[in-house]
Amino acid sequence: MPAPRRVAARTGSRKPSLRVERALQRDGHRVLAGMDEVGRGALAGPVTVGVVLIDETSRSAPTGVKDSKLLTPAARVAMVPRIQRWCLAYAVGHASPAEIDEIGIIAALRLAGCRALAAVDVRPDLVILDGNHDWLTSPDEVGLFAFADGGTPVTPPVTTMIKADLKCSSVAAASVLAKVERDAIMVAHAPDHPVYGWEVNKGYAAPEHMAALETHGASVLHRRSWRLPGRLPERLPERLPERLPGVERDPEPVTDHDGEDSTTATAHEPEMSRR
Repeated sequence: MPAPRRVAARTGSRKPSLRVERALQRDGHRVLAGMDEVGRGALAGPVTVGVVLIDETSRSAPTGVKDSKLLTPAARVAMVPRIQRWCLAYAVGHASPAEIDEIGIIAALRLAGCRALAAVDVRPDLVILDGNHDWLTSPDEVGLFAFADGGTPVTPPVTTMIKADLKCSSVAAASVLAKVERDAIMVAHAPDHPVYGWEVNKGYAAPEHMAALETHGASVLHRRSWRLPGRLPERLPERLPERLPGVERDPEPVTDHDGEDSTTATAHEPEMSRR
């Protein structure tokens, strides 16, 4: 099978399509997985990764599918069952705040992505990852290290694409599933931690959230190793928990205040959902 390649996004229509996916399928990657994350820059709650699989039989995505940040909360929730019926398979995986503290945000992204992939019954030939950094592939699986033990890599091949959530229907659909599920988790937790306003800000660095951290400090659902207002990062234990191969501790993160829009959704909290 041809080696994966980085895909350059074309300028033009802002509506996602399957143009990129079809080109990759013509290159020999029959089953494709669009993947996107939400919650990377939040101060509280999990980091969440959605994955949507398609093949040559998948028709155009449901009308209105686009990057989750461009949809209203109600439109996102209404889109979920339509995406689920459309795609070959789908899943959403999470890494908890405690796991983020223990192994770092990049490794936690990898853990959530691997959980999502493990929840689908089909192994994709290629993963389309939004952005220019492949956080899904373990460093142990790069180059000659990938086959050092005589086995096959844990994760499928990955191609990165800047603004893939704006160009690729599969990635846009994955972002919707991830956003709806993570929002629901934060809304479900909000009544137990009312001072932080998670039903509105979803754990991001909104002014009311920052003010509550200054006054009340961090909760058990905050990323307590981060430089949050009103506290210093904690020194974490050296022991790492059980994890998937290649998921190792990252360097200590700093708080990323790059938030998303503040929205609502229905509440549930599975570790992952799948088809």
